[in-house]
Amino acid sequence: MTNQQNFTFIKTGRKLIKLNFEDILFVKGLGNYVEIFVKNNKKFVYYKTLKDLIDKLPDEFMRVHNSYIINLKNIQHIEDNHLIIEEHKITVAKSYKECLINCIEKLLL
Repeated sequence: MTNQQNFTFIKTGRKLIKLNFEDILFVKGLGNYVEIFVKNNKKFVYYKTLKDLIDKLPDEFMRVHNSYIINLKNIQHIEDNHLIIEEHKITVAKSYKECLINCIEKLLL
């Protein structure tokens, strides 16, 4: 039986900060850096690319745009080519939309 880890640590400045995966709303890519947006209107800048990060995140995280990885658990709604996570409106790129819709359909009641 494997024990699924539900948190990680990121290094920002001289601190190591513990992040619970469920608190991560989405991640925005900024070249070689990412901005990790978490609950309570906090965000952290982290030296890592989106491509490197997506491989290390659990299954509930999904790339929806060249610049965004979202946490499926924190989506409030999806409308047309956008999804809403708290007060953030994130564009879903055409190339990622089918994958997102397939994933969402598995979660439908």
